Parts: sequence; C-alpha cells; structure tokens
Amino acid sequence: MKLKSMKIDHQPKLMIIPMIDIIFFLLVFFMMSMLTMVVQKSVPIQLPQAATSKVSLDEVLPITVASDGTIYLEKEVVPEGQLRHRLETEVSKNPSLAIIVRGDAGVNYGRVVSVIDTVKKSGIQKVSIAAEER
Repeated sequence: MKLKSMKIDHQPKLMIIPMIDIIFFLLVFFMMSMLTMVVQKSVPIQLPQAATSKVSLDEVLPITVASDGTIYLEKEVVPEGQLRHRLETEVSKNPSLAIIVRGDAGVNYGRVVSVIDTVKKSGIQKVSIAAEER
C-alpha cells in the first residue's frame, strides 16, 4: 500500500498583470516627459503671452530679438544688415523653411516689425510670432 505524499505540488504562475501595469506606467511617464523636451535652438528670453501659441516644428529657424534689441539667428548674434543675406542663404538650402520670430516682451515693437519685414523681403512666406500660452 502506497502512502500519499504530504508534499503539496504547486505549479508556478506567471503574474503578468502587474508587469503590464508597470510597462503602462513607464510608457505614460516617458510620453509625458517627451512633451516638455522641445528642442530650443535659440537664446532664452521672456515671451509675451497669447491664447493661441501652438506652432508645428517641421523645418523652423528661430530668430530671437532680445530685450536690448540684439538679433539672434538660432544662437548666433547677427547684425540687422546681414540678416537678409543669411536668411536668403538658409532659404536656398531649404525652400520650405519656416521662421519663428521670438521677441522679448520688453523689446520695442518696431524692432520686431523690422525683423519680420526683413524676413518677408528675403522670400520666406512662413513666418510665425512666438508667444507663451496663457
């Protein structure tokens, strides 16, 4: 006569639900953190606020007008007299180039208008003005 074994035989279970939860939370975390990682190729300034401030960032070249009136093309200081030539060079490389004019909130309005006028004279049709959302 054979005695029954006292050992309880458990089959291992794969608990996949907690692993799916962790992967989902990691996915959401990285998606949310990527929203704040926008590449800024320009000088930091204080932007004015606007209700509609979203722009698509396909092929954009930022032009920054600092509070002291200095003009930056990306992060490089450009004299106003050379801005048109530099923009014409850039648009010859990429005809679908878009410009974002980033004017500091404290800069003279006429200075920003002058920069926009120079951009238009260089043949660039896609011009946006940067602002922070309210």
